[in-house]
Amino acid sequence: MAGISGHWAFAFGVLGNIVSFIVFLSPLPTFYRIYKKKSTEGYQSIPYVVALFSSMLWIYYAFLKTNTTLLITINTFGVFIETIYVGFYLFYAPKKARVQTVKMLLLSVVGGFGAIVLVTQFLFKGAVRGQVVGWICLVFSLCVFVAPLGIVRKVIKTKSVEYMPLLLSVFLTLSAVMWFFYGLLLKDINIAAPNVLGFFLGIVQIVLYVVYNKKEKANLKEQKLPEIQKPAVIVVDEKMNNTKFPELTQEQIIDIVKLGLLVCSDKVHVASCPHDNTCVAKVENIPKLQTVKA
Repeated sequence: MAGISGHWAFAFGVLGNIVSFIVFLSPLPTFYRIYKKKSTEGYQSIPYVVALFSSMLWIYYAFLKTNTTLLITINTFGVFIETIYVGFYLFYAPKKARVQTVKMLLLSVVGGFGAIVLVTQFLFKGAVRGQVVGWICLVFSLCVFVAPLGIVRKVIKTKSVEYMPLLLSVFLTLSAVMWFFYGLLLKDINIAAPNVLGFFLGIVQIVLYVVYNKKEKANLKEQKLPEIQKPAVIVVDEKMNNTKFPELTQEQIIDIVKLGLLVCSDKVHVASCPHDNTCVAKVENIPKLQTVKA
């Protein structure tokens, strides 16, 4: 039985590596946008610093345990890619954001991780050391999974899923499932427990996306203006056997009348009056207007 559970644990570990690999690469479009615009555009570096710190903690924990090679592989890649993200951010960030990012790196990666390693190495030994580091990883992972609650709150408040990418939520949920079974089969609560919360929050995000995405589509349909119907005005000429002409509005009829007067203006003669102060205009051959029947 131990051998069978070990094979299943390896299978879930490999799947967890694949899904987590995709999750780690998900910020690439963001950094490509930063590269194109040569600006961080108000993006925050906190998620990348936190992910870097988390990967370093899990590597340290994996070295204190046995049969956790797959945990080392994915978090080694995590440290590598998050370091690139942070460096890229520092290159294009304004001075103020750059200073804040450096402070966070010194506080968390150098100070925090260094302090954890020193304290656990000198104060704890053997299996106890692994348990202490495991609890630290568990608590920190719970904090990482709780972080998306800010996005959930924003979606509920704005009733918009603009800031919640569906694919990322799906892959985070799948990642939580894989690593939960990996930790469960290895009987490691420090790996399994945080992913229960991760799975629950992932499902919540997916449900919110489906609900509010439908509402957005319904609102867009309601906002469509109804088609404006033209007034049914028909000009009828009695001499042409009640033939229907194209629809004309009252304003269009007035414009046609004015145009007709301009065309006939060459038949208007103004009488010369060399001795009088007033002149009389004589108008010839102005056609009579025909009646309009609605």
